[in-house]
Amino acid sequence: MQQRIEIATLAGGCFWCFEAIFKELIGVEKVVSGYSGGLMSDPSYKEVSSGKTGHAEAVQITFDPGIISFKELLEVFFTIHDPTTLNRQGADVGTQYRSAIFYHTPEQAKIAKEVIAELESEKIWGAPIVTEITQFKAFYHAEKYHQDYFLHNPDHPYCRVVIEPKVTKFRKQFLEKLKK
Repeated sequence: MQQRIEIATLAGGCFWCFEAIFKELIGVEKVVSGYSGGLMSDPSYKEVSSGKTGHAEAVQITFDPGIISFKELLEVFFTIHDPTTLNRQGADVGTQYRSAIFYHTPEQAKIAKEVIAELESEKIWGAPIVTEITQFKAFYHAEKYHQDYFLHNPDHPYCRVVIEPKVTKFRKQFLEKLKK
C-alpha cells in the first residue's frame, strides 16, 4: 500500500508545547515550529512576538492519514490547549497565541467545523470555542533554536512548568496513539 502524506497547520499558544506533543503521535512524520496567518513574508520571532505581523505561533505537521486522521489530530489539538480564550494561552497573551486551524483542503475545513460543532454540542468547555478556521496561505519556519525546543531544553523553567505537565497529561490520555 502506498503511503499518502498530508499537511496540517495548527496554532494554539506556544509552538514548543504543540511540537513536543504532536511529534509523539504514530503516523506523524515531521513537526516544524513556525509562523502562519500573518501579513509579512518570513517574519522573525521578535517580529511575531510584537503582535504586529498578524502571525500565530504554529506547527506544521506532516502525517500519514492512513495511520492517523486529520480528525484525530484535531482531537489531540482540542485537548492540549484552551480553545475558548481569544488570543491567549495561560500567561501568553496576544494574537500570536490564538487558537487557529489553517486548513489545506476543503475537506480539512469541513472536518474542523464538524469537530468544533461536536465539541460545542457536548458542552465540554464552559465557554464557546473561538478557534479560527482559516484557509492556509503560508508557513514560515521558526528559527533553528525553536525546533525541538523541549527535547533540547528539558530543564528550562518554561519546559518544566508548562510543557512537561502538558506532555504527561497527553501521554496518559492518548497512550494508544503514541509511537513506541
